[in-house]
Amino acid sequence: MPTREMKEMIRENDEHQNQDMELDNVAKFLQGKTILVTGATGFLAKVFIEKILRLQLNVNKLYLLLRTSNDKFATQRLEDEIISTELFRILRDKWGSKFDALIS
Repeated sequence: MPTREMKEMIRENDEHQNQDMELDNVAKFLQGKTILVTGATGFLAKVFIEKILRLQLNVNKLYLLLRTSNDKFATQRLEDEIISTELFRILRDKWGSKFDALIS
């Protein structure tokens, strides 16, 4: 008869397998797609963008829609509020000198 610990391990394993299947489904759905992200400087958008770039989900193009603020052009906001954040440091470390080409 399985112990409580064994049941917990089995349950956790099943959860991880389900998460992997969900990620595979998302990757298949996004494959070859062109994606427009509005509100790209928002929290959820930044996480979404980073995840796509980090996991290399094979999207065709990723367009980011940013508006200007009172004192900044959209390109400056892209640099200040997305690219230079800690979240994107992992991507910068991973891609090295190719990072700028990846995001252009």
